[in-house]
Amino acid sequence: MEEIHVGLVGFGTVGAGVAKLLLQNEKLISEKTGARLVLKKIADLDITTDRGVQLADGVLTTDVDQVLCDPQIAIVIELIGGYEPARTFVMRAIEHGKHVVTANKALLALHGDEIYAAAARRGVEVLFEAAVGGGIPVLSAIKGNLAGNNFQTVLGILNGTCNYILTRMTQEGADFGDVLKTAQELGYAEADPTFDIEGIDTAHKISLLVSLCFGTRVDFKSIYTEGISSVSALDINFARDFGYKIKLLAIGKRDNGRIEVRVHPTMIPVGHPIADVDGVFNSIRLTGDFVGAVMFIGRGAGMDPTASAVVGDVIEVSRSILAGAVRRSAPLGYLDDSVATLPIKPIGEIVSKYYLRFSAQDKPGVLAKIAGALGNHNISIESMIQQGRSAGETVPIVIMTHEAKESEIRAALAEIDAFDVINGKSILIRIEDNLE
Repeated sequence: MEEIHVGLVGFGTVGAGVAKLLLQNEKLISEKTGARLVLKKIADLDITTDRGVQLADGVLTTDVDQVLCDPQIAIVIELIGGYEPARTFVMRAIEHGKHVVTANKALLALHGDEIYAAAARRGVEVLFEAAVGGGIPVLSAIKGNLAGNNFQTVLGILNGTCNYILTRMTQEGADFGDVLKTAQELGYAEADPTFDIEGIDTAHKISLLVSLCFGTRVDFKSIYTEGISSVSALDINFARDFGYKIKLLAIGKRDNGRIEVRVHPTMIPVGHPIADVDGVFNSIRLTGDFVGAVMFIGRGAGMDPTASAVVGDVIEVSRSILAGAVRRSAPLGYLDDSVATLPIKPIGEIVSKYYLRFSAQDKPGVLAKIAGALGNHNISIESMIQQGRSAGETVPIVIMTHEAKESEIRAALAEIDAFDVINGKSILIRIEDNLE
C-alpha cells in the first residue's frame, strides 16, 4: 500500500489529538483512502512533556526544518497558532512544495491572501476546516455539497467560551466576572481571555466564513467587533422579560453589492434554534437561494473535535494526491480570479432594532426628555420598562426601539448621555428578529 508522509508543527493539546487519531485509526483511514498515512515528524519546542501519545523513536524534534524541508513529507499540519512564526512556517512549507492543513483562523484572517497566492503559484493545497467551528464540517459543506448556492446570510455562535459564559449568566443569574473565573478554572477560557471575550476570535472566524460564502476578500480590521464584557445580568434579565436571549453573534450578509460583517452581543428571540444553542457548543446558520436555511451545531473547540477536522483535511489532501488531481478546489472555493473585494458596510449604516438601557434619576420629566431625544433622531419606541421607583435615586429605564439606523441611535445616545439626570454611559444591544 502506498504511503503518504505527514509532518506536524505544534504538539500542544490539538496536536496531541491529531497524533492520537492518526495512530489509533490508522487502519480505518487506510481503508478509506487507499494509502497509509505516516506521521513521520512532529516539531515542537517542548518534546519532553508526556502528551499521552505513544510515538516511535525519532518522531519528535525541536528542529522545525526536519518537517518543512523533508522531501518525503507531502503534507504539513500547522497547529502552533498565532501570527508568527506560524506565517513563516506555512510559507516555507509551501515554498518546499508541501500541502498545508491548519486550524489557524487568526493567521488566515490576516494573511490568508498571501498564503493562498503562494499555494496557487506552487500548485499545492491549503485546507483549514478546523479553523471555524472545531469539528463542525461547515467549510467543506460550503465548498462542496452547497457550492451551487448563492448565499445571502451566514451567521452563528462561533466561540464556546463566550457562549458558556452567557449561558451560565442566563440560567443562573450569575455575574460576568464570576462565570469567567469559573470558565478559566474549567479550562474553557484562557488565563488571558481577551481574544475570546472581546470577540476577536469570533471575528477571525466570520471573516473566513464570509470569504467562502460570498467569494470576497475581507479586511479583518474593517470588521466591527464588540465583545461580551459589558453584558450584565441585568441586561440578560430584561432580555428575558422581552422574550429574548443574548448571544455573541457573528453576522455576514449580502447587501446590494456590499457586505455586512459584524460581531457583537445580540438579542435573539427565545425559541429560535440559535437561541437554544447553549454551553460550549457552536452553531453556524447559512441561507442559500436553493437550499434555504441550513444549520450546523457541534463542539467548536477541544482536542478531539478539532483533531477530527484536521485529519479530515489530511485525508482529503491524500485522496487528491492519490488521484493526481490536487487543487480541484481553491482554498476559498472560488477560482482565484473570481474572488472579489466587496466593500464592507460601515456599522453606522446598518439598520436594526435596539435594546437601550439608561441609568436615570427618578424625577418627573426624565422619560419625556429621553423620548424626545430619540424622536429628534427619527427613532420610535416599541416598548419600555422602568423598573422600581425611588424618588431622587437612580433607576434603570429600558427601551426597545423599532428599526433604526445605527448612526442615528449613536447620535441620540450621545445627546441623552449628556443629560444631568443620566448616570454613566447608556447600554446598547442590537436585536436580530429576522435570522434568515
